[in-house]
Amino acid sequence: MIITKTPLRIGLVGGSTDIPEYYRKYGGLLVSAAINKYIYIIVNKKFDHKIRVSYSKTEIVDTVEEIRHPSVREAMKLLDIDGGIEILSVSDIPSTGTGLGSSSTFLVGLLNALHAYKSEFASRERLAEEAIEIERNILREPGGMQDQYMASFGGINMLKFNENDSVYVNPVTLDHDKLEKLRDNMALLYTGIDHNSGEIHHNIRKEISSHLDEYEKMKGYSQEFYHYLYNMDIKKLGTILDQNWHCKKSLYEKISTPGIDDYYARALELGAYGGNLIGAGGGGFLVFIVDSWNRKKLDDLGLRNIDFDFDFEGSRIIYFSE
Repeated sequence: MIITKTPLRIGLVGGSTDIPEYYRKYGGLLVSAAINKYIYIIVNKKFDHKIRVSYSKTEIVDTVEEIRHPSVREAMKLLDIDGGIEILSVSDIPSTGTGLGSSSTFLVGLLNALHAYKSEFASRERLAEEAIEIERNILREPGGMQDQYMASFGGINMLKFNENDSVYVNPVTLDHDKLEKLRDNMALLYTGIDHNSGEIHHNIRKEISSHLDEYEKMKGYSQEFYHYLYNMDIKKLGTILDQNWHCKKSLYEKISTPGIDDYYARALELGAYGGNLIGAGGGGFLVFIVDSWNRKKLDDLGLRNIDFDFDFEGSRIIYFSE
């Protein structure tokens, strides 16, 4: 039996510059943070040759081709595992529609577990690259590339996406006091609104050429945000987050909604310096930068406040037994 533990992530600035249709022409740059909310994957050798997969549904099938969960099916095919296996997933956060990168986190954790099941070592780079191969090239699912790298590596990173598809992971190396200050001056709020990230990503891709100025600005905000993290200038970080959000929401009309706009405006009135709707948009989680002594005021929004910390280990095996 193998159990893996893989972190979800909060996208901060520069999101959408990691879309291949954009960065392959202009390069992408963003800042993202892995958090201590996880997806756990349990893999166990089965007594017979059947395949049992348990997530929000349970499948028991005879062959890999019969598996309906696309990521599980393609991961098993990629690693040439044909049967006699049970796969179970458990998540700390609702696994769909949250914007925290759960589908890629699931897949990275699954690949990590399956490699261990085969007694193979898989580097962080390999896990991210295989997850991208499955999601973007085999399944043709629209989206960016940050989720796979953040799930694999963990940490707070500035990710640079190059025109030749190479990715540079630049860790933000803050001391304990600065990390604590950053965490204490951030609020993660669940809107309870589900969203279809695939539809939003599809439409963002169609409109890239109309928003090149906004993409360029967001890459600049990523550079600024990275710089001010080391200064730990909370007000400036919040201001950059706010500027980035206004650029991001202009990329496609359904990234935000009137309800989300209202939550955002009220949060600023209550003292937040700026924020972001995490992920593609349309719903899920809002993150705000706000003075720690003022953070409690955001409870007036009526949203669920999620306590979190940062994760610096990425996807890892927490149990292995032959």
